[in-house]
Amino acid sequence: MLAFGRPPGAPFFMWRLRAPIRFFRPPRTHRLGFPDRRTGNARMDPLLDVQQLKTAHLGPLDLRLQPGELAQVTGASGAGKSLLLRALADLDPNTGSVRLAGVPRESMPPVQWRCQVAYVPAETAWWGERVDEHLPGEFSRDTALHLLEQVALPEDALHWEVERLSSGEKQRLGLLRALLNQPRVLLLDEPTANLDLDNTRRIERAVRSYLAEQDAAALWVSHDTLQRQRLGGRILTIREGLLEAPAWT
Repeated sequence: MLAFGRPPGAPFFMWRLRAPIRFFRPPRTHRLGFPDRRTGNARMDPLLDVQQLKTAHLGPLDLRLQPGELAQVTGASGAGKSLLLRALADLDPNTGSVRLAGVPRESMPPVQWRCQVAYVPAETAWWGERVDEHLPGEFSRDTALHLLEQVALPEDALHWEVERLSSGEKQRLGLLRALLNQPRVLLLDEPTANLDLDNTRRIERAVRSYLAEQDAAALWVSHDTLQRQRLGGRILTIREGLLEAPAWT
Protein backbone atom coordinates (compact mmCIF):
# COMPACT_ATOMS: atom_id res chain seq x y z
CA MET A 1 0.00 0.00 0.00
CA LEU A 2 1.23 3.48 -0.77
CA ALA A 3 1.94 5.71 2.21
CA PHE A 4 0.80 9.25 1.76
CA GLY A 5 2.68 10.43 4.84
CA ARG A 6 1.66 14.07 5.12
CA PRO A 7 4.25 15.83 7.31
CA PRO A 8 2.83 17.68 10.31
CA GLY A 9 1.68 21.11 9.27
CA ALA A 10 1.83 20.41 5.54
CA PRO A 11 -1.16 21.66 3.52
CA PHE A 12 -3.24 18.65 2.50
CA PHE A 13 -3.00 19.48 -1.19
CA MET A 14 0.80 19.84 -1.36
CA TRP A 15 2.35 16.85 0.41
CA ARG A 16 4.36 14.46 -1.71
CA LEU A 17 3.89 10.71 -1.88
CA ARG A 18 6.54 8.65 -0.14
CA ALA A 19 6.28 5.90 -2.70
CA PRO A 20 6.35 6.70 -6.43
CA ILE A 21 3.01 6.59 -8.17
CA ARG A 22 2.45 6.44 -11.90
CA PHE A 23 -0.03 9.17 -12.68
CA PHE A 24 -2.59 8.78 -15.40
CA ARG A 25 -1.61 11.19 -18.16
CA PRO A 26 -4.61 12.66 -19.99
CA PRO A 27 -4.25 12.31 -23.77
CA ARG A 28 -2.98 15.34 -25.62
CA THR A 29 -5.73 17.09 -27.46
CA HIS A 30 -5.80 17.21 -31.24
CA ARG A 31 -4.69 20.52 -32.68
CA LEU A 32 -7.42 20.52 -35.33
CA GLY A 33 -10.95 19.91 -34.15
CA PHE A 34 -14.43 20.27 -35.50
CA PRO A 35 -15.32 23.32 -37.66
CA ASP A 36 -16.68 26.47 -36.10
CA ARG A 37 -20.27 26.81 -37.27
CA ARG A 38 -19.98 30.58 -37.57
CA THR A 39 -16.78 30.70 -39.65
CA GLY A 40 -16.36 27.24 -41.11
CA ASN A 41 -12.76 27.17 -39.86
CA ALA A 42 -11.37 24.25 -37.89
CA ARG A 43 -10.89 24.93 -34.19
CA MET A 44 -8.85 23.17 -31.54
CA ASP A 45 -10.30 20.90 -28.91
CA PRO A 46 -9.85 22.59 -25.51
CA LEU A 47 -7.23 21.34 -23.11
CA LEU A 48 -9.19 22.69 -20.12
CA ASP A 49 -12.96 22.88 -20.51
CA VAL A 50 -14.90 24.55 -17.68
CA GLN A 51 -18.68 24.82 -17.65
CA GLN A 52 -20.87 26.44 -15.01
CA LEU A 53 -18.14 26.57 -12.37
CA LYS A 54 -19.57 27.99 -9.17
CA THR A 55 -18.41 28.58 -5.60
CA ALA A 56 -19.93 30.50 -2.70
CA HIS A 57 -18.42 33.75 -4.06
CA LEU A 58 -17.74 33.02 -7.73
CA GLY A 59 -19.64 32.20 -10.89
CA PRO A 60 -21.27 30.52 -12.53
CA LEU A 61 -18.75 30.88 -15.33
CA ASP A 62 -17.51 29.05 -18.41
CA LEU A 63 -13.90 28.94 -19.59
CA ARG A 64 -11.81 27.12 -22.18
CA LEU A 65 -8.04 26.97 -22.52
CA GLN A 66 -6.35 25.69 -25.66
CA PRO A 67 -3.05 23.75 -25.77
CA GLY A 68 -0.14 26.18 -25.68
CA GLU A 69 -2.31 29.11 -24.57
CA LEU A 70 -1.42 31.60 -21.87
CA ALA A 71 -4.49 33.57 -20.79
CA GLN A 72 -4.25 36.38 -18.28
CA VAL A 73 -6.69 37.01 -15.43
CA THR A 74 -7.24 40.54 -14.16
CA GLY A 75 -9.69 42.30 -11.88
CA ALA A 76 -9.90 44.49 -8.82
CA SER A 77 -8.75 43.24 -5.45
CA GLY A 78 -11.35 40.86 -4.08
CA ALA A 79 -13.00 40.29 -7.47
CA GLY A 80 -12.34 36.54 -7.34
CA LYS A 81 -9.11 35.95 -9.28
CA SER A 82 -7.49 33.68 -6.69
CA LEU A 83 -10.84 32.05 -5.98
CA LEU A 84 -11.07 31.07 -9.65
CA LEU A 85 -7.64 29.45 -9.65
CA ARG A 86 -8.28 27.64 -6.38
CA ALA A 87 -11.62 26.34 -7.62
CA LEU A 88 -10.04 25.02 -10.83
CA ALA A 89 -7.43 23.20 -8.73
CA ASP A 90 -10.31 21.84 -6.59
CA LEU A 91 -8.88 23.39 -3.44
CA ASP A 92 -12.16 25.06 -2.46
CA PRO A 93 -15.70 23.59 -2.58
CA ASN A 94 -17.23 24.15 -6.01
CA THR A 95 -19.73 22.76 -8.49
CA GLY A 96 -19.76 22.53 -12.26
CA SER A 97 -18.00 20.54 -14.97
CA VAL A 98 -14.21 20.71 -15.33
CA ARG A 99 -12.45 18.51 -17.88
CA LEU A 100 -8.77 18.11 -18.68
CA ALA A 101 -8.25 16.92 -22.27
CA GLY A 102 -11.76 15.50 -22.14
CA VAL A 103 -11.22 13.68 -18.83
CA PRO A 104 -13.67 14.68 -16.05
CA ARG A 105 -12.07 16.02 -12.90
CA GLU A 106 -14.05 13.65 -10.69
CA SER A 107 -12.49 10.65 -12.43
CA MET A 108 -9.04 11.51 -11.02
CA PRO A 109 -7.82 11.29 -7.42
CA PRO A 110 -7.47 14.82 -5.98
CA VAL A 111 -3.67 14.54 -5.58
CA GLN A 112 -3.34 13.57 -9.23
CA TRP A 113 -5.61 16.38 -10.40
CA ARG A 114 -3.60 18.97 -8.45
CA CYS A 115 -0.38 17.75 -10.03
CA GLN A 116 -1.89 17.99 -13.51
CA VAL A 117 -3.74 21.27 -12.87
CA ALA A 118 -1.14 22.97 -10.71
CA TYR A 119 -1.92 25.99 -8.55
CA VAL A 120 1.16 28.12 -7.83
CA PRO A 121 0.37 30.88 -5.31
CA ALA A 122 2.45 34.00 -4.84
CA GLU A 123 3.44 32.72 -1.38
CA THR A 124 4.23 29.02 -1.70
CA ALA A 125 3.99 26.74 1.33
CA TRP A 126 7.13 25.12 2.75
CA TRP A 127 6.87 22.66 5.62
CA GLY A 128 10.12 20.66 5.53
CA GLU A 129 13.60 21.84 6.46
CA ARG A 130 15.15 21.52 2.99
CA VAL A 131 13.97 22.29 -0.52
CA ASP A 132 14.31 18.70 -1.77
CA GLU A 133 11.82 17.51 0.85
CA HIS A 134 9.12 19.30 -1.18
CA LEU A 135 9.96 17.85 -4.59
CA PRO A 136 8.16 14.95 -6.31
CA GLY A 137 9.25 11.46 -5.29
CA GLU A 138 10.64 10.86 -8.77
CA PHE A 139 11.75 13.54 -11.20
CA SER A 140 14.19 13.97 -14.04
CA ARG A 141 17.51 15.39 -12.90
CA ASP A 142 18.11 16.81 -16.40
CA THR A 143 14.74 18.56 -16.27
CA ALA A 144 15.50 19.98 -12.83
CA LEU A 145 18.87 21.31 -13.99
CA HIS A 146 17.28 22.84 -17.08
CA LEU A 147 14.65 24.59 -14.98
CA LEU A 148 17.21 25.81 -12.47
CA GLU A 149 19.20 27.35 -15.30
CA GLN A 150 16.08 29.06 -16.63
CA VAL A 151 15.31 30.68 -13.27
CA ALA A 152 18.96 31.52 -12.55
CA LEU A 153 19.50 29.28 -9.53
CA PRO A 154 22.45 26.94 -8.90
CA GLU A 155 22.17 23.16 -8.78
CA ASP A 156 22.67 23.04 -5.01
CA ALA A 157 19.53 25.18 -4.55
CA LEU A 158 17.61 21.89 -4.48
CA HIS A 159 19.34 21.11 -1.17
CA TRP A 160 19.16 24.54 0.44
CA GLU A 161 17.54 24.95 3.83
CA VAL A 162 14.16 26.61 3.53
CA GLU A 163 14.86 29.10 6.31
CA ARG A 164 17.67 30.65 4.25
CA LEU A 165 15.47 31.28 1.20
CA SER A 166 14.51 34.81 0.24
CA SER A 167 10.94 35.50 -0.87
CA GLY A 168 12.11 35.64 -4.47
CA GLU A 169 13.96 32.32 -4.21
CA LYS A 170 10.87 30.71 -2.68
CA GLN A 171 8.80 31.99 -5.58
CA ARG A 172 11.19 30.66 -8.24
CA LEU A 173 11.59 27.30 -6.49
CA GLY A 174 7.84 27.07 -6.00
CA LEU A 175 7.34 27.29 -9.75
CA LEU A 176 10.11 24.75 -10.34
CA ARG A 177 8.47 22.38 -7.85
CA ALA A 178 5.20 22.56 -9.77
CA LEU A 179 6.85 22.09 -13.17
CA LEU A 180 8.67 18.94 -12.05
CA ASN A 181 5.23 17.26 -11.87
CA GLN A 182 4.80 18.05 -15.59
CA PRO A 183 1.36 19.67 -15.25
CA ARG A 184 -0.89 20.15 -18.26
CA VAL A 185 -2.33 23.38 -16.86
CA LEU A 186 -0.58 26.01 -14.72
CA LEU A 187 -2.62 28.27 -12.46
CA LEU A 188 -0.22 31.11 -11.67
CA ASP A 189 -1.30 33.55 -8.97
CA GLU A 190 1.06 36.52 -9.32
CA PRO A 191 4.11 34.25 -9.80
CA THR A 192 6.54 37.18 -10.11
CA ALA A 193 5.20 39.42 -7.33
CA ASN A 194 8.42 39.14 -5.27
CA LEU A 195 10.90 39.35 -8.15
CA ASP A 196 12.97 42.08 -9.75
CA LEU A 197 12.58 42.78 -13.46
CA ASP A 198 15.38 40.46 -14.62
CA ASN A 199 14.01 37.47 -12.70
CA THR A 200 10.46 38.38 -13.68
CA ARG A 201 11.41 38.11 -17.33
CA ARG A 202 13.20 34.83 -16.68
CA ILE A 203 10.00 33.39 -15.21
CA GLU A 204 7.97 34.69 -18.14
CA ARG A 205 10.35 33.02 -20.61
CA ALA A 206 10.45 29.79 -18.60
CA VAL A 207 6.65 29.52 -18.53
CA ARG A 208 6.33 30.33 -22.22
CA SER A 209 8.97 27.73 -23.03
CA TYR A 210 7.25 25.09 -20.91
CA LEU A 211 3.86 25.69 -22.54
CA ALA A 212 5.37 25.36 -26.01
CA GLU A 213 7.41 22.25 -25.19
CA GLN A 214 4.67 20.42 -23.28
CA ASP A 215 1.60 21.62 -25.21
CA ALA A 216 0.34 22.86 -21.85
CA ALA A 217 -1.75 25.91 -20.95
CA ALA A 218 -1.72 28.55 -18.23
CA LEU A 219 -3.88 31.09 -16.45
CA TRP A 220 -1.71 33.95 -15.15
CA VAL A 221 -2.95 36.51 -12.60
CA SER A 222 -1.06 39.80 -12.84
CA HIS A 223 -1.56 43.42 -11.75
CA ASP A 224 1.45 44.61 -13.75
CA THR A 225 0.37 46.51 -16.87
CA LEU A 226 3.78 46.20 -18.53
CA GLN A 227 3.85 42.48 -17.82
CA ARG A 228 0.42 42.05 -19.37
CA GLN A 229 1.71 43.76 -22.50
CA ARG A 230 4.75 41.47 -22.63
CA LEU A 231 2.72 38.30 -22.11
CA GLY A 232 0.02 39.19 -24.63
CA GLY A 233 -2.90 36.91 -25.54
CA ARG A 234 -6.37 36.79 -24.05
CA ILE A 235 -7.18 38.88 -21.01
CA LEU A 236 -10.00 37.61 -18.82
CA THR A 237 -11.45 40.18 -16.43
CA ILE A 238 -13.34 39.12 -13.32
CA ARG A 239 -15.85 41.56 -11.90
CA GLU A 240 -17.93 40.65 -8.85
CA GLY A 241 -17.21 36.96 -9.31
CA LEU A 242 -18.14 36.79 -13.00
CA LEU A 243 -16.05 36.74 -16.18
CA GLU A 244 -16.50 39.57 -18.62
CA ALA A 245 -16.05 39.18 -22.38
CA PRO A 246 -12.33 38.56 -23.08
CA ALA A 247 -10.04 41.22 -24.52
CA TRP A 248 -6.78 40.75 -26.41
CA THR A 249 -3.34 42.37 -26.21
